[in-house]
Amino acid sequence: MKKLLLATAVAALSVSAANAAPTLYGKAFVTADYVNAEFDGQDMTGTTNYNEDESSVQINSNVSRLGFKGSEAITANTDVIYQLEYGINIDDSGDDNIGFKSRDTYLGLDNKNLGQFRFGRNYSVTDYINNVTVAEGYWDNIGASSLDDEGTLSSALTLTDGGRVNNSIVWIAPKYNGLPLELALQYGADEAFVSDDNDRDSGFGASLMYDQGTGITAGVAYDKDMTLAAGEILRGSATVDLSKFVAVPVTLGALYQQVDFDDSNDDEKGLVVSAEMGLSNFARPAAVYAQYNKTDNLGGLKNTDSDQLVLGGKYMFKDNVIAHAYMGYNKADLDSGLTVKDEASYVDVRGDADVFAIGGGLEYLF
Repeated sequence: MKKLLLATAVAALSVSAANAAPTLYGKAFVTADYVNAEFDGQDMTGTTNYNEDESSVQINSNVSRLGFKGSEAITANTDVIYQLEYGINIDDSGDDNIGFKSRDTYLGLDNKNLGQFRFGRNYSVTDYINNVTVAEGYWDNIGASSLDDEGTLSSALTLTDGGRVNNSIVWIAPKYNGLPLELALQYGADEAFVSDDNDRDSGFGASLMYDQGTGITAGVAYDKDMTLAAGEILRGSATVDLSKFVAVPVTLGALYQQVDFDDSNDDEKGLVVSAEMGLSNFARPAAVYAQYNKTDNLGGLKNTDSDQLVLGGKYMFKDNVIAHAYMGYNKADLDSGLTVKDEASYVDVRGDADVFAIGGGLEYLF
C-alpha cells in the first residue's frame, strides 16, 4: 500500500513539473549585406556642408531572439501565463557591450470566459495590425531598424512603428460565438509622481483584426501616447490571398497609417503595399516578394519624405530553416531637417539621403 501511495505521489509530482516547464523558443537570423549610403546636404544654418558616400560589407543579426514561455492551470477555467523574451545580437554585443535586450516580457492570466491579461513590457497593440509587411533581413522594418542608425548622417527612414510599452497591460478578448475577430486593448501606466495640477501621461490603445480564413484579412488600430513618438497613431490594413479565388498564388497587401505628433503641426502619413508570390517549381516551398513604403512628413516634419522599394525571395530548406535574398533602395528628402548624430554631437541637417543594400542569409527557428 505504501509503495502504491509513493508511486502515485511521484506521478502527481511529475505531471505538475511537466505542466510548469517552460517552452524554450527563439530565432537566429544572420545575413551578409553590402550597404551603400549617401548624404548630400547641410546644417540648418547653411554654414556647414555634409557630403558622404560610404559603403561597407556587414554581418547583421536581424531581430534574433531567445525566449521562454509557458502556462499552468490554477483553476478549471484559468491559467497563469508567462513569457520572457530577449533580443540577441548574434554578430556583436552592441556599443554598450550588451548582447541581450528585453522584448515582450509579461506575467498574466488566461481565462476561458474573460480572455487574456498580460502585465509587463508589451508590444503596442498597433503592431498587431502588421500583416502586410513582407520584407526580410536588412529591410525588415516599418520604423526602428538598421536604417535609422544614429551613427551616420546617411540615415534612411520609414513610417513610425508602435514600439514596446513598459508598465503596460494588454487584454486580448476571448472568441465570441466563433466570430472571426480578435480584439486587443492596452493601457500604458505613467508611474511618475506628479502634482495635482499636472497631467499624467498614461496612454492607451486598441486593435481589431478580422480573419475568417477565406483569404481576406483586415485590421484597424489606434493608440495614444503609447510610444516614444508621443501622439496618436491610426493604422488600417487589408490583405487578399488571390489563390483562394483564382489560380494565382499571390497575396496582396496594403497598410495606411497617420501619426499626429504632440509637438508637430504636420501629420506623418505612411503607406505600405506588398505582393508575395509562391513558387511551385522548387522541391521545397519558396516565394518572391516586393514591398513599397512611402512616408510623407517623417516624424511630423513638413516636406521630409521617403520612398523605399524592396525585392526579395526566400526558400525553405525545412519549415524552420529558411534562406533569404533581397535588395532594396531608400531615398529620403530631408527638406525640413532631421536630428542625427555627427561623431560625438547631434546636429540638425537637411538634404538628400540614399541607402542601397543587397544581401542574404539564413534564418533558423527553434
